[in-house]
Amino acid sequence: MSIELKKNCRYALLVPTSMGIRLTPDDGQPFHSSRRFTMQATSAESNVASVASYLGLPVKILTTFVKGSPIARFIKDDLAGRHIDVEGKELDQGGPWGYRHQFNLADSGCGSRGPRVSNDRAGEVGRTLNVKDFDLDRIFGREGVQIVHLSGLIGALSPETGTFCLELARAAKKYGTRIAFDLNYRASFWKGREKELRGIFHEIAGVADILVGNEEDFQLSLGIEGPEAGGKGLASKIDSFKIMIDRARRSYPNASVFATTLREVISCQSHRWGAVMAEGSNWHVIEPREIGVLDRIGGGDGFVGGLLYAILRGWEPEKWVQFGWATGALVVTLLTDYAQPADEEQIWSIWQGNARVKR
Repeated sequence: MSIELKKNCRYALLVPTSMGIRLTPDDGQPFHSSRRFTMQATSAESNVASVASYLGLPVKILTTFVKGSPIARFIKDDLAGRHIDVEGKELDQGGPWGYRHQFNLADSGCGSRGPRVSNDRAGEVGRTLNVKDFDLDRIFGREGVQIVHLSGLIGALSPETGTFCLELARAAKKYGTRIAFDLNYRASFWKGREKELRGIFHEIAGVADILVGNEEDFQLSLGIEGPEAGGKGLASKIDSFKIMIDRARRSYPNASVFATTLREVISCQSHRWGAVMAEGSNWHVIEPREIGVLDRIGGGDGFVGGLLYAILRGWEPEKWVQFGWATGALVVTLLTDYAQPADEEQIWSIWQGNARVKR
């Protein structure tokens, strides 16, 4: 089957996000013992958007900035370099203890020493994302969008962002835009807000065409009953995901695509990487195979970005998950947490250069 996309749109992909800064110690060192760091603009959602933007499709981000902030200027310049259009309100900082952009402190790990990532989100300006600051009729109606990608991270940031994501989903549905929803459950975001967020996630998932998440995401975000505890290993995970998605299909019949990645860590520099996608009544499974890893952060976002790009290009479903797998495999070879593909051939060479999966 294929996903029918709206025609004559200004944007192939629209992504709401809260942008921040990622600091990574140089040379794979631990954060606490480092003196030299690489800084980049970051967010999980802009990571997804970068795949399509680098490969030439028109992409737009909706966000918010701290007015006059040098960090905001750095982020804007970075996104412009990724060929991404940006629309967002600028808020006054409000003094030294006011708004700022989030900081992601990311140790990449090395060998047997696992990565450690800390998030400093105090005063995060992205928590103010508000539907009143955007003309959704213009964006979805007059400009036009083929796919809007929503993330559970943004939906759960604050009551305002939850409403924002809901209204984006409603506007997308009204104007015939396809909806991709990456559940991205975070327990710390949900604490004390379970009833509120379950309602928001349920409504978005109910109109979504593409749902992405692991077993925990589906169970804790949407209340989908998971499979009974069984065997260990990746083969068991594949079977468990299939059982759970069969249940999710009954609860969310609008969605025609369900997907997740599979990862087994051998060492920081070597993982076994796979993926599972349900498309209609068809299953597409990429059995995990070994890939080299420079920095694991962003691999999952790269998978989603590659999956959406393949759908936007109108390829047959088997290629959706293959391109997503290979894009995720590309990201983990880069110092950035987002893909910067030179062209489609670079992605396909990653797929073809590995042992072929048996289906």
